[in-house]
Amino acid sequence: MRVWFAGGGTGGHLYPGLAIARAMTAIDPSVDPFFVGARRGIERELLPAEGVPHELLDLHPLYRSRPWENWRTIRGMFSAWRRLRALAREQKPALIVGTGGYASGLALAYGVVHRIPIALQEANSHAGLTVRLFARFARSIWLGFPEAGKKLHAKPGALLDTGCPITPPPARRPDRADARARWGFPRQGGHVILIFGGSQGARGLNNVVAQWLRAGVPADSWVIWGTGKAQYEELAPLASDRVKILPYLSPIADAYAAADLAIARAGAMTTAELCAWGIPMFLIPLPTAAADHQTENAKSLHAAGAAVHLPQRDLTGLMLDAIVRNVLGDDARLAALAAGARARARPDAARVIAEDALQIARGSRG
Repeated sequence: MRVWFAGGGTGGHLYPGLAIARAMTAIDPSVDPFFVGARRGIERELLPAEGVPHELLDLHPLYRSRPWENWRTIRGMFSAWRRLRALAREQKPALIVGTGGYASGLALAYGVVHRIPIALQEANSHAGLTVRLFARFARSIWLGFPEAGKKLHAKPGALLDTGCPITPPPARRPDRADARARWGFPRQGGHVILIFGGSQGARGLNNVVAQWLRAGVPADSWVIWGTGKAQYEELAPLASDRVKILPYLSPIADAYAAADLAIARAGAMTTAELCAWGIPMFLIPLPTAAADHQTENAKSLHAAGAAVHLPQRDLTGLMLDAIVRNVLGDDARLAALAAGARARARPDAARVIAEDALQIARGSRG
């Protein structure tokens, strides 16, 4: 049974599809996932690395601030539509799952025109343009944040508060003391602070963290910092016995297992994973994210008591130091943030979504 997954451009529009596909094949090995993406997105490197069948098309975003460049978008749509038609005739997909971003729109449109069932996964608190456009046609819309459903015009019963599909923590959690020891930190006492950005970059976050660390790490604290490749060489000299600096945190579960607090961007996948691990979080949204959706994510989690929202615009290293010391010095506040994160967690989201997607693909739902 062939199922198409359409999405990409950024990790937040691609990783959910991969998680759903893995969950579907785990339940039903006859499912044959196929990914449709853009030649210019993150999928260009990630899909070949994952070894999943895929097709990359000449797709472009809608250039809202540079409308004269939309000739590229229109030209690409015609060639991509022809390729989608050939693929659909060959593969006969039973379902098209859209995970958002400009890379998903054309495949979803093809599904609507040719009456192939479509379903949508919206990871963020504020639904993106593609999801808003196709919501009325979708059999199901799986919401990473329940707040996203408030402005969607959907079929009755289509909005499902599933959470964001992630790789869940292991059923048997790693021992915290062992996890700390693997990083070279003391097994007991103090706090481990995890810092990392996202697929769209973290230069602003990194610069604030660098200011903070140059002033000195709080006593009885240790830091794990994933800087990203672009700034690693610049920031690596800040490493010490108490500060571990890496370009990438892989597997990131090793860092989650040791962390008492996270300082991170507010992408949907990041926040879903932190909630699943029950890690208190300081969220510094990426200011340039589309429609400022990371700020909406951070506000939602702040309101739920799961996070502290720190806008990058006004943040300095000195301010970050004061906030970190204040929270780490208040055990009740730290515990409340952890409880808030766990309350928002949906670690089984991928399985729940996969089961619903299988019902649609088999024709038993909608």
